[in-house]
Amino acid sequence: MGNTLTLHRVLKSKINRVYRAFLDADALAKFNPAFGFTCKVHHLDPNVGGTYRMTFTNFTTGQGHSFGGQFVELIENEKIVMTDLFKDTNLPGEMKTTINLKEVSCGTEISISQEGIPDMIPTEMCSLGWQETLIQLAQLVEPEINLKKLCE
Repeated sequence: MGNTLTLHRVLKSKINRVYRAFLDADALAKFNPAFGFTCKVHHLDPNVGGTYRMTFTNFTTGQGHSFGGQFVELIENEKIVMTDLFKDTNLPGEMKTTINLKEVSCGTEISISQEGIPDMIPTEMCSLGWQETLIQLAQLVEPEINLKKLCE
C-alpha cells in the first residue's frame, strides 16, 4: 500500500554531522520542511523505540499538518530507520523512511528510501519536498565554521 520514493545525494560534510542533523530537534526544524514551510518539533527522543512529533506549517496559508513516528533502527553514522504517521485521517497508513549514510572521498553519500507514501500525496511532490530538504541539509552541515579563526 502506498508509493515508494528513493533519493541519492553526496554532501561535502563529515558523516557524523549528517547523522546528527537527523536526530537533533533544532537541526530538523531548520532543514526538514520544504521551501515555504516552517517546522515545529514538539517531541524528539532519538533512541531505538523513541518517538517524535512535529508540525509543518505552510507560511503562506498558515495551514499545518502534524505527523510523528518512531525510531526503528539507529546505527551511528550509518543508518536511520523511522516510521511516519500523519495525524490527518485522510492520510492513512504508516510510512517507513530509511536513511543510509556512507563516508566517501569528498564527504558523505546519503541514500533515502521512503515507503508507504499515501496515494493522495503525489510522489513527484514528495520528491520535490525531499530535494528542497536536502538542499537545506547541505546548507546546514557543509559549512566549516570556526569561530576562533573568524575572531582572529
